[in-house]
Amino acid sequence: MLAKARSCAVVGLEGALVEVEVDIAHGLPSFAIVGLPDTAVNEAKERVRAAIRNSGAIFPLKRITVNLAPADLRKAGPAYDLPIAVGILLATEQIAPMTATGPIAEIEGALFLGELSLDGGLRHTHGILPMVSLARERGAQAVFVPAVDAAEAGLVEGIDIYPVHTLAHLAAHLRGDARITPWLPGDGPLAAGDDAPYPYDLADVRGQEHVKRALEVAASGGHNMVMVGPPGSGKTLLARTLPSILPPLTPDEALEVTKIFSVSGLVSSDRPLVRQRPFRAPHHTTSHAGLVGGGRFPRPGEISLAHRGVLFLDELPEFGQTTLEALRQPLEDHVVTISRAQGAVTYPANFMLIGAMNPCPCGYHGDPTHPCACPPSAIARYQKRISGPLLDRIDIHVEVPRVEYEKLTGKGEVEPSEVARSRVLAARERQARRFAGSERARVNADMGPAEVRKYCEVEAGAQPLLRAAAQRLQLSARAFHRVLKLARTIADLAGAEVIAAPHIAEALQYRPRVDVG
Repeated sequence: MLAKARSCAVVGLEGALVEVEVDIAHGLPSFAIVGLPDTAVNEAKERVRAAIRNSGAIFPLKRITVNLAPADLRKAGPAYDLPIAVGILLATEQIAPMTATGPIAEIEGALFLGELSLDGGLRHTHGILPMVSLARERGAQAVFVPAVDAAEAGLVEGIDIYPVHTLAHLAAHLRGDARITPWLPGDGPLAAGDDAPYPYDLADVRGQEHVKRALEVAASGGHNMVMVGPPGSGKTLLARTLPSILPPLTPDEALEVTKIFSVSGLVSSDRPLVRQRPFRAPHHTTSHAGLVGGGRFPRPGEISLAHRGVLFLDELPEFGQTTLEALRQPLEDHVVTISRAQGAVTYPANFMLIGAMNPCPCGYHGDPTHPCACPPSAIARYQKRISGPLLDRIDIHVEVPRVEYEKLTGKGEVEPSEVARSRVLAARERQARRFAGSERARVNADMGPAEVRKYCEVEAGAQPLLRAAAQRLQLSARAFHRVLKLARTIADLAGAEVIAAPHIAEALQYRPRVDVG
């Protein structure tokens, strides 16, 4: 007998409907799964067999063929366990009555997602959010998911979510013996604010006021930034305080980020919605695929996990040159496309890049109190590990000197992140009004040449300064536009409508000593 149930596959960050066809025929007992399954899907045969038996049902000793359609779409992961089991129970008429208004009608209008344990329980499954989103888009009436994933699935409104604890629980529901109550999220995670405390605050940092100002400018306009200074000057701590002054994620951004984390298996069952902007700090030994994404079957990398947040690269020159150069295109396009023989997937990668580095191998080049032991050739080689084109895509270059004793031991009040965050929010609100209706730009760093010409108006008194800087620093076209975008952000922090000379001067101070454009 033939039975069908629907499930879903994840391609990139999007779902794709999969029809699970189960045919049971007379013959020698066998169990075959076709439709381009990977190892995890093929191993479903053993999980499904044990789960059915341990749920009090009968596993048929017949010729079982399972087809996952479409056949040319690669199927990966254990999410197909539940629909395969449902198909077997339906084909063997262990789910009754078999009428048009019985379980067949409910099964045809639903999706089944979940990994089975050997005792028939349902385990956590990756990628629930994009799969449930697809179910709603395709007009499905309900989705049956593991109970542990019900809160994540409940982030998608407009579709019934049924939390399933065990296979026997689901079978009783489909027979009408014991109905499963749909998930009722109440106010829902989207209604909750950004209530989690930040682990680091600007009040934790003594001194370095000019670096804090640079961080505030970077947060206000979404600009990339690199800090250069000797060991122990506070570069890493400063970078880790950045999320505390960034604005909270909007509901749409939160769902976007959560979808990436769901596919990567990083969503917590008790806090399914990512409420804070991501902060990713990969080690400098991270591979190219780990940073950008990839693998035989592409998965999101660190730049996609940092989407709408911060990617912090500590010890920047220690990263592989090929790995760093792969950041150039995502920094411009805010997406990364990974092509393989099986196809291509595109992941979002709109992040703020924050780098930290020492000025030389020993770390003390230019330090007034600690002599540098590096020869000039070693210093030059070290600094050239970061190419000019990559540095040209970084708006803010700031030096982080050693903190003086008096500032470390001072008892004065230090401005907390909450105060700086209020100024950042005010600047972001001005940008939101400016870019209302724009598909590309949300913050000043997103502006293209057309937006720069339209919104970066420079007053007449500041034109000579800008012209002299462009000639003396030999600014490339990209660097020139980045200076204007940075000046626009500084003007937004000051509440100015037109870019003035002080805004241009501060923006120029954030250029590297020797421009690489």
